[in-house]
Amino acid sequence: MNATSAELAGRHGEERDAAIVPRYSRRLSDKVLIAFHHACDQGDFDVAEQLLHVLEMMVRRPDISPDINRRRSMDTLVAAHERLWHLRHPQAAET
Repeated sequence: MNATSAELAGRHGEERDAAIVPRYSRRLSDKVLIAFHHACDQGDFDVAEQLLHVLEMMVRRPDISPDINRRRSMDTLVAAHERLWHLRHPQAAET
């Protein structure tokens, strides 16, 4: 079955339009944070800790984005560290 030239032209236009639209809608750091929370939910604290190290590296590098994003990233990183600490030390919450 052969495609008509109009069908081929339409497909080519769709491919060109797809190249213009951003492929990813979330920042890489957001995806790493989601993976961190998933690891915590699964009880895989060693992986969660490693993902926190990756997030720390991303926050510490020279920032291209405005300061407000850096502040929010730091707050998110602190909250993630606190979550992991509380998950690893559940007895501390009882006191």
